Amino acid sequence: MTEHLVTHQANGEPLMWRGRFAPSPSGRLHFGSLVAALASYLEARSRNGEWLLRIEDLDPPREQPGAADDILTTLEHFHLHWDGSVLYQSQRHQRYEEVLQQLAAQQQIYACDCTRKRIKEAGGLYPGLCRSRHLALDSANTSIRLKIDKPMTSFKDRIQGEVSVSAPIAAEDFIIRRKDGLFAYQLAVVVDDIDSQINHVVRGADLLDSTPRQLQLYHLLDANQPDYFHVPLASNVDGSKFSKQNFATAIDPEQASSQLTNALIFLNHPPPTELHNASCEQLLTWAQTNWNHQNVTASYSQTVDSSGKRLPNKQ
Repeated sequence: MTEHLVTHQANGEPLMWRGRFAPSPSGRLHFGSLVAALASYLEARSRNGEWLLRIEDLDPPREQPGAADDILTTLEHFHLHWDGSVLYQSQRHQRYEEVLQQLAAQQQIYACDCTRKRIKEAGGLYPGLCRSRHLALDSANTSIRLKIDKPMTSFKDRIQGEVSVSAPIAAEDFIIRRKDGLFAYQLAVVVDDIDSQINHVVRGADLLDSTPRQLQLYHLLDANQPDYFHVPLASNVDGSKFSKQNFATAIDPEQASSQLTNALIFLNHPPPTELHNASCEQLLTWAQTNWNHQNVTASYSQTVDSSGKRLPNKQ
């Protein structure tokens, strides 16, 4: 059973707010990354809380050499300074294995040797084909899936409101360790957030569908779940999101002040005119005092140009 170290006030709010930013080192930070980092930072700092940094380096084939160090340097250029030491997922495999064994003892996981082709032929969502086969968990060429017995089809988000997830997606037994032996994002992110006592998670709306799955893990691990704040994605004029996969332009530390201003405008916190040429430090001081997540637009995405300047969304 997980030890609960976070204590709460009578109104349910935690005594110490702890947030985090958790980029993957698959490339340099882009404007969408900056928006997520800034919103997470301000939510924590505006409550006199702590803001932690985690590098999600679980997938070596997708990593770019030097990207992790570049992320740290870029955040420092923007004066987004984190608390404590940086946590690297690549150093936590033993901890993830411990949790995997805990779930095995609870009979909540099973091995699966289904191929992507077979799942596609079954309709695209995994229909529990290996649930009753009782394959050994250490069988070769198998993934490990979590049993979903009571699907969560909705949750409350502090920005997006009540979020519904389709029943078939919510009911899918999802992978927590891959066939190649690498631990899956869903397991690692929950274990890390529990161990780091993270009690509010601010991130992009592209992870909305992941939240019910992560809530399932919090329940099975008997841990306090965090509050979730999903900010809109920054999208290109063609509707595609800013992402490393879409070759989004990296943010330029030499233009940190103007890009930080654009990120604040994106989050519906436009700085006053007298701060338009201010330093990052001055902008962040103002933003911490004036931050209110309720001002952030409750939408899946917002359109911006290549510099991060917000554009009217297409009707």
